[in-house]
Amino acid sequence: MPTDSPLTAPAPPDTSRPRLGTHLRLHFDRSRGRHVLLGPESVIVLNGTGADVVRLCDGSRTVAQLVDELHARYDRPVGDEVRDFLARMAARRHVVLEEAG
Repeated sequence: MPTDSPLTAPAPPDTSRPRLGTHLRLHFDRSRGRHVLLGPESVIVLNGTGADVVRLCDGSRTVAQLVDELHARYDRPVGDEVRDFLARMAARRHVVLEEAG
């Protein structure tokens, strides 16, 4: 049976609360002029939109709230893009998806 790869990970439920993995921290890298995720022996370079999503992944918002906030910020539908990004980040354990309680 095939397993989900990071490219085809299932979208997170709208009720889950994404938070950044404890082994990572968001940092602005001046030499790159971009935000990066710093981890043990790793650097993940984010584009502006990716940094905006990660910045909101603090465990206090649900996926649905995060999508609504980004939709208002960018004034266009972003739901599928955000859910796909979160699914890939969760598959790589960069984001933890906690169920709302």
